[in-house]
Amino acid sequence: MSTPNKVNPISSILLSALTDQVEEKSIVWLAQKREKILLSEKEMDFFMAFSQASRYFKNNPFKLSEEQFQEAQSFCEGLRMDLWTQLQAARIYLLLQYPAPNFDSWKQTLQKLFETGDMHEIEALYSALPIMPFKDKMVGRAREGLRTNITLVFDAVALNNPYPSKYFDESAWNQMVVKAIFMQRPLFRIQHAESRSNKELANIIIDFAHERWAAGRNVIPELWRFVGPFINSENFKDIEKVTKSEDELERNAALLACSMSDYPEAKELLISFPEIENKIKSGTLNWNWIGEQALALA
Repeated sequence: MSTPNKVNPISSILLSALTDQVEEKSIVWLAQKREKILLSEKEMDFFMAFSQASRYFKNNPFKLSEEQFQEAQSFCEGLRMDLWTQLQAARIYLLLQYPAPNFDSWKQTLQKLFETGDMHEIEALYSALPIMPFKDKMVGRAREGLRTNITLVFDAVALNNPYPSKYFDESAWNQMVVKAIFMQRPLFRIQHAESRSNKELANIIIDFAHERWAAGRNVIPELWRFVGPFINSENFKDIEKVTKSEDELERNAALLACSMSDYPEAKELLISFPEIENKIKSGTLNWNWIGEQALALA
């Protein structure tokens, strides 16, 4: 029998929060399954519990106290357990109990879950990437999740998840952002967008915008966030074009991108819109606001 996992501190937070908001019989079931998983170390016991969790937990919002949220942040910055459901939280709790003596066995077990799980089970697995064992070796699996066109699964990797910004290389990061743009996902929910911005991504986005415009289509305003730091003589005309758009949200996004730039003409362009410049300086016009407005109009 292998040595049990070192207790993941997130486990205690999950259990404490679940105990406060679900029926006692659900917590009793969870404790029984945890014990069985740890004692037997059999995949089937784990798989059965992971699947059967839906009988005891619902897709209700998973509520965290401020203290619980901050404690989770201290162990994994950016972890948004407050956006999970109770069922997600219960499944991830079970996931953290399964013994992982080495990466090969862990990978094989997860592979079976990913191959047989339903959409919500797979969502839970991808949401748990930043806190699961051997997370630094799960990049390939994370990228696999981005190949899907199932929004729920794609979002579990790309949005409200600290994993991509920490573990993806530039190529993987760029592919994720571009697909998020193509799928018209809320980009403001991608964590650490500014710190992972790069010139190659800006160039890809400019090319994408040109293709959309040539086809008589618009682009989502948020994408200019990834161009702003890399405005130059070649793409400035594109930014300038957007500031003349009939769509106010597009104009605001282009000017917000200018505020991120050191390119002199971008600075001058922003100055020519003093009202917008003041909103940017005061913080009332920011990328979260742009994203929220775009989402509301979608």
